[in-house]
Amino acid sequence: MTSLLNEEMTNASRIISDKDRSENTEDETPTFDTGDNENSSYEHLRTPLWGSSRFALAVLGFFGFVNSYALLVNMSVAIVCMVNRTDTLVTEFNKSLLNKDDFNDCVDFSGERNASDVPGTHRGGEFNWDTKVQGFILGGFFWGYLVSQIPAGWLATRFGGKRVFGWSIFIATICTMLTPIGAKTNYRLLIVLRVIVGMCNGTVFPAMHALFGHWSPPLERSKLTALTYSGTQAGIVITFPLGAYLCQNGFGGGWPSIFYVCGMASFLWFVLWMFFVSDSPVEHKRISHEEKDYIIASLVESAHKKNRRDLKVPWMAIIKSMPSNAIIVSNITSDWGGYTLLSYIPTYMNDVFKLNLTSNGILSALPYIAFWAMINVAGWVADFVRVRELMSTTLTRKVFDAFGKIVPAVLMIALGYVECSATALAVVLLVLSVGLSGFQYSGFIVNHVDIAPAYAGILFGISNALSAIGGFVSPIIVGEITKEAQTRTEWQIVFYMSAGIYIFGAIFYVIFASGDLQPWAVETVPIDINNEENSGSDRLESMTLRDLS
Repeated sequence: MTSLLNEEMTNASRIISDKDRSENTEDETPTFDTGDNENSSYEHLRTPLWGSSRFALAVLGFFGFVNSYALLVNMSVAIVCMVNRTDTLVTEFNKSLLNKDDFNDCVDFSGERNASDVPGTHRGGEFNWDTKVQGFILGGFFWGYLVSQIPAGWLATRFGGKRVFGWSIFIATICTMLTPIGAKTNYRLLIVLRVIVGMCNGTVFPAMHALFGHWSPPLERSKLTALTYSGTQAGIVITFPLGAYLCQNGFGGGWPSIFYVCGMASFLWFVLWMFFVSDSPVEHKRISHEEKDYIIASLVESAHKKNRRDLKVPWMAIIKSMPSNAIIVSNITSDWGGYTLLSYIPTYMNDVFKLNLTSNGILSALPYIAFWAMINVAGWVADFVRVRELMSTTLTRKVFDAFGKIVPAVLMIALGYVECSATALAVVLLVLSVGLSGFQYSGFIVNHVDIAPAYAGILFGISNALSAIGGFVSPIIVGEITKEAQTRTEWQIVFYMSAGIYIFGAIFYVIFASGDLQPWAVETVPIDINNEENSGSDRLESMTLRDLS
């Protein structure tokens, strides 16, 4: 495989070299542009995106993330109807009557309440878990998600993202199918299963980024990643209403069917993924020669040119790089706000605005419909302004990332002050806050591949590992803040905290981010000059595309 890869790199490099020599014979020091100059030397090789193998990869990746996020959020929906609110919320509700000044105007204080008096609650659950236990169950996913990120990035970079992504979803599928048994056995076993599901899901972003390091030409990078990663929101959009319906009408007792349906869908995807996907264009059996040449040529300066198993990762350079640190900080702050809403939207809509479960599932999905739309819109717009040279790659990433944090932060604060009778306004603000944050996907999310395509999986593993801390800490903190009765006042604190974290992340990213290929991520191209077209030398020379041009 190494010799095949070297041969393809040599051919792609020679094509570029010959064309540039014929068109720029007077240039003394031609250079390779990493994306800001859109008249790059590989552009004459471009093939249509629609119907291509790289587009097919993005589509299969999209459905992979649909399943991945379905396995994440199914617990957020199911827990609403798993828990017996009679023994949890009513007790906390009556405690809150002791301090009515801290309560909001959504509740009528006419005295002690019983189960049927608590508005908007789903009371048919069989588990007596208080809000702290629920927080650990919801947060368990992120404990596993944290520990698998960096190993996943290394494994995907060394052995290929296809296997890491595929087999991880397969294991998560098995654990999801076992979730009803775990819940009925002991909540601690349920937490263990959720940790394993989190560990498996923690591999998918690094694995997909490693694949994009071999498959995404710079001027198509935003739209390809946007299409693929918008599957995260599609998974949420599908799972919220479907889960709400299955809670009340599903087989196996209602809520268990959520996990069975998600598991079956994930297994079907696993089979398709393992059959159709390849780790690189060189290994793909159905790709056209034209598309293969285009992708390889566009990534010739940064893609791996040696056996992946001999890979030496520039760990210290990654750690010291401020553009890398900007991505990490942006990822941490983004995920804190995102996962807070993701884990608690069903509970928030149920306990603050008193919406019944079916409406809860439908309305909880609306923000992520907007999120899905904005991810794709932002991806196409970002590539458009780069192709037209309206903005550099660096400026594009900074503008889109800042917009996707600051505007949602303001809307989140406003949401906390909506009267609980103004349900429509609350839904609008929630939809806009979550939806517009999708612009970040054309900011820091794709930025890993900009600055280090060859190590994008590892870099994403580092940033996502640290951001996962917020994933399991934020549900616990939100549970503590809202443990009394989950009132509007308590949620104001949650929204202020998340907004402040968003804004800090935006400022740090704008100051330190870059869209340029970093020096430590530049690799060399092995060129076989012992060729009948050349001088007859029997040695290999290593040179970058700057030399070839």
